[in-house]
Amino acid sequence: MDLMQHALRAGRSASTPQTPSPGATIVVGGGGALGSVVLEALLAGRSFAPVHVVVTQEFHATVQGLHTLLAPAFEDDQSGAPAATTGIVVFDRERRANGREAAFARPQPAQLPAIARWLQRRGVRHLIVVLPHDAARLPQALKAGLANLDEHAVAALGFEHVVFMRSAQAPADAASRGLQRVADLVLAQLRLMTPLRDQPVRARKVAQLVAALARRLPAATAGTRVMAPEWIWHAAQTGDLDALALDWLEGREPPPARAARMRM
Repeated sequence: MDLMQHALRAGRSASTPQTPSPGATIVVGGGGALGSVVLEALLAGRSFAPVHVVVTQEFHATVQGLHTLLAPAFEDDQSGAPAATTGIVVFDRERRANGREAAFARPQPAQLPAIARWLQRRGVRHLIVVLPHDAARLPQALKAGLANLDEHAVAALGFEHVVFMRSAQAPADAASRGLQRVADLVLAQLRLMTPLRDQPVRARKVAQLVAALARRLPAATAGTRVMAPEWIWHAAQTGDLDALALDWLEGREPPPARAARMRM
C-alpha cells in the first residue's frame, strides 16, 4: 500500500514541461490591416512583454504593454534601443493610412535583409516574417521554400529560428485597360480555380496564428521554416491554434481539407 501511495503521489506531483516565454518582442509593420491585429494578438497574450512596435516618428502609445521604438533607418544601430528575443516583420498591402497609422514603420520587401540584421543587433533570436501574396500567382514550388535571394540572406544570418509565413491575400483591385484587362480576366479565372487551402484567410486568424507560433517557437528545434498557405487556411478552421502551430513545428502533415457543404 505504501508503494502504491508513493506512486500516486509521484504522479500527482509530476509537472509538464514549461514552454519558454518569448519575452520581449519587436514588431516591424504594425500599422496596416494585418499588422494592427498582430499587435492586438500579441498584447492579448501575457507571455509577450513588453511589445515594442517600430515607428518613424514620435508618438505616445496609450495601449497598456505597448511601447514605441523610433527607427526610421534600419541601417543605423541605436545603442539605446531595448533588447528583445522575438522579432516579427509584417509586410502589409499598402492602404490609405490615417495620421496614427502613418507613424508606424511600413517595411518594404527590399528592406528585409536590413531589417533582419537590425533585429539581430537588438538581440532577436526568433524571427517571424509574414509575407502576404496572391496565391494564384505563386509557383507551387515556392509555397514551402525560400523564394528569393533576400530570404536566403536572412536565413543565413544565424538566427536560432526563422519562419516565413506565406499568407494568401485577395488580389488588389486596380483599373485596367486594353490587353491588360484581358490578362486580368484570365487571371481572374485562375483565381477561381485556386485550391480551397490556398484561399485568403481573415487577418485576425492570421494574427492569432502568428502569436501562437511566437509562443511555441523558442521550444522548437532550431532552423529555418516556411509555412505554406494551406497551413494558414487550416488555422481558420480550428479553434486550437497552439496545437496547430505545434503540429507544424514538429513536421506533421496538415489535416485534410473539408469541402464546404452545398445546400440544395
